[in-house]
This record gives sequence, structure tokens and C-alpha cells, in this order.
Amino acid sequence: MTNPQGRPTAPGTVEPNELPTISGDRGLDHEEPLIFELGREAICGVDFPEVQLSDERLGGLRRRAPIGLPGLSEPEVVRHYVRLSRMNYAIDAGLYPLGSCTMKHNPRLNEKMARLPGFGDIHPLQPQQTVQGALQLISELMRWLTTLTGMPAVAMSPKAGAHGELCGLLTIRAAIDARGEKRTRILVPSSAHGTNPATASMAGFTVDEVPATGDGHVDADALEAKLGSDVCAIMLTNPNTCGLFEPRIKEMADAVHEVGGYFYCDGANFNAIAGRVRPGDLGIDAMHINLHKTFSTPHGGGGPGAGPVVLSERLAPFAPLPLLVHDGNEMRLIEHRDEMPSGAKPFGRMCAFHGQMGMFVRALTHMLSHGADGVRQASEDAVLSANYILASLKDVMSAPYGDGPCMHEALFDDSFLEGTGVTTLDFAKAMIDEGYHPMTMYFPLVVHGAMLIEPTESESKESLDRFVHVLRELACDAKAGNRTRFEGAPRLAPRRRLDETQAARKPVLRWKSKELPQAAE
Repeated sequence: MTNPQGRPTAPGTVEPNELPTISGDRGLDHEEPLIFELGREAICGVDFPEVQLSDERLGGLRRRAPIGLPGLSEPEVVRHYVRLSRMNYAIDAGLYPLGSCTMKHNPRLNEKMARLPGFGDIHPLQPQQTVQGALQLISELMRWLTTLTGMPAVAMSPKAGAHGELCGLLTIRAAIDARGEKRTRILVPSSAHGTNPATASMAGFTVDEVPATGDGHVDADALEAKLGSDVCAIMLTNPNTCGLFEPRIKEMADAVHEVGGYFYCDGANFNAIAGRVRPGDLGIDAMHINLHKTFSTPHGGGGPGAGPVVLSERLAPFAPLPLLVHDGNEMRLIEHRDEMPSGAKPFGRMCAFHGQMGMFVRALTHMLSHGADGVRQASEDAVLSANYILASLKDVMSAPYGDGPCMHEALFDDSFLEGTGVTTLDFAKAMIDEGYHPMTMYFPLVVHGAMLIEPTESESKESLDRFVHVLRELACDAKAGNRTRFEGAPRLAPRRRLDETQAARKPVLRWKSKELPQAAE
């Protein structure tokens, strides 16, 4: 089933009764030019000493044209970027309902701990004797991860979720190779995260899709029909991208194991079950854990991330380098194959060093602050919040999978907008005018016009009630034919609505001065 990913839309226009201003600004909403448009020639915020360099010393590389950098004073530069930052939506400003990304509150304590000199200032090439505290922290974090998952081993080096997926599949491939077998097929349910089939293909496997049932779960019968001696593994997301727990997961794991395959679980949604369910008890052989989602530091903005992979006893010997071991009274990272303990057969290494230290500190701080009971409560509260959203909106919005409970995400489709002329995109853009970041749109692909809402455990009932009120009013307006809120939305944002289809296909991101060479913002 395909979904519209955007359509040409006319840019919003200024309302006739909107008060024009002399400056072009609207209160604290500044009309911010590009930094090149602010800059002037021959202006610099730094004083440089005169340097005399001969052509001989420059090797003929003397600049023949102006450098093209904008000229501004230091206060002008600071003000420009501060004003730009005010255009950002952040979890510190309001509820962030973006499903699958867990944009929850980021405790400042975790940031403070990550900035301690003993953690923030260390270097991966320091002698290991000088970083024993950091290695001990990694060891303690590993103990928490193996305890929470019921898995005996964990590879700490992967830097993010997709990196962890690749680590898990390479570990599985090493185990298959060690058995002297050649298996080529990876089963991937249609409700899995989109990175799963991409990772399987990158690892050199053929992807075979497993369909979903009408209730949003993996079709276990269809899965069993696809099993054979060439199946290397299944990659399953649980809870899945529809926000549902897979009730037949143990049955599917047993079936995959019976034909000699392995079970890889995408742990991106572990925040829904941490402290409640141990994946190892479900028959899972490998699972990445997004520390930057489940255990602090939401990953909006591109990082930092960390995706450790927990491994079953069958896969533990093939975990990648480096390995952290207790060596007498010290902790030690084993970096080379010839130092491996008996039975270890690492497939190689995922990256130069041992992972993202800042994320390790944040995650362990989060765990120690909450305790085991607090981790469990965070999962329970996340699920409770999502079900509160689902129960509060399903009479005015359409839930594709009926009245059953969800996990950490509430999923709606666009059937309640049928005949209104309003699309999922229109609905989401109208939310911006109401001061909310939109939810995930058009994903998962198995649901037409999907709206995936993840409220997380961070929000109070009052915060959720305000959010619900806005969405109910928008849904009622759409159904009543009142399209005023939707046409041209967002109209109150710093930038009005763009022709998104054109912008996606022809992103012209350059600025050209009349006097200086072409430059980019």
C-alpha cells in the first residue's frame, strides 16, 4: 500500500488583518536573513596580525579571489544563531509526539555526569591503566544490560541502532560460517523498522518479506511457511512499528531455531518493555539497544548515539572486538585476536574504538537514578500514556487496529479524514500552528496515512490533556468542513508552508552574492 509523501501546496499568505511592522519582525519572531545577507565586506569580529608570506612559501597557492565569508562582529554572529535557535522545537519547549524516536525529557544530571573531566576529557588512545574508572563504568553498564535483557553477553562498540543491526547480522553470519553452512535468506516482517531490510541487504543477504495480519501483528503462519534450510535469521521489531507487542514471538523463535536459524530482534522500542520483559526469555539471539532512546539523550539532531548488541550464549563467542575483561585487579580491553580467551571467535570489529563514552555515562546515570523498579515504571508509564492518548482520541480519529491496547505508541490512520479534503500532511501542519511538533506521518507503511504518536513516560496528565484537546478540535473541524485551520498551514510558524514536493526533488541550497563568489549557508 502506498502513501502520499507530500503534494504541491501554495505558500501561506499574510492575513489581511495581520498588523504589518516597520522592521518586518513580529514581536520576538524575527525575520532572520541568511548570515551572508547580514555580512558586510571588510568587517571581521577578530583582529588578525599582519602576516607576510612570500609566493615561494605558499607554493603558488595564493588566493586569487575573495574568500566569500560574511563579515560580522561577534555580537552579530551570536544574535544570528540565537535567533535561529528560537525557531527550533525542542522537548524543553513542549510535548514531542514523534513516534519511534522517544523524544523524552533528558535529565540534566545525566549531562552533568557526562561532562565530568574523568569521562569527558579522556582519549581512547590513553594507556588503559589511566582509565580504569571509565572501564569500570562500561563494565557496570554491561551488567545492567545483560540483566535487563536476560542475555549473557553484550558488544558495546556499535554507535547506533542500524550499526547495532549490522553488528548482530555479522555475528550471526560468523556463527553460520563456523558451522560450515551457507545460508542466504533473512526474513523481515513488513511491520519491522525500515533499517532492517537495508541492513540485511548490506550484510549480503537476500531479504524475504513476511506479511502482517489484519490486526497489525506478524503472520506467524506465513513465517513458518517461508522457513527452510537457507534461512539465516529473522529480523523482527518487538514491540513492532504499529505499537503492538507480538504475542506469538516465542512460537516464531522456536520455529526459526528448529530450522537452524537465529532470531534477531530490533530493540529500538525496548523502552516499552524494559524491566517488564527479558528478551532472552523469548528466544532472541541478538538485539541492539538504543541507549540514546531508552536510557536518556534522545537522538534528535543526529547524535550522539550508542547501540550495544546483547547476544545469546550461541552467539556470544562471535562478538566483535574489543572485549572488556577483568585481568587480576584491573580492567582490560582485548584489542587483538591473539589475546582472545579460549573459545572466543570474534568476527572482527565494528569501529576503531570501544563505543561512545558520553552515551555510556548518560545511560548508566539514568539507570542508577531510576533503579530497577524505576526502569520498570518508566516502561509502564510510557505504555499508559500511549493508551491514554489512544482511548482519548479513537472516537474522533480512526485507530486501524480496533479497541485493543497498544504499547508505547498510539497509531491512527487517515480514514477519519475521508471526504474532508484534509490529508495527514494538512493535519500535521495545522498542529504546528497550535504549537506542537507533528507526530510521525505516513509510517508505518502498512497503514494508509499513518499518524504515529509516542507520548513517552515524561509527560504529565495535564500535558497529555492539552495535547488531546488540540487534536480533538482539529479532527472535529476537519469533519465539519472547516478547512480554515488547514489551508496553507502552518501560517504562524517562522517560515510559511513550502511546496514540499518541489523542495524535496530540487533542494537548491545556495546563496549567491552579487559581488562575491557563490557561497553556501
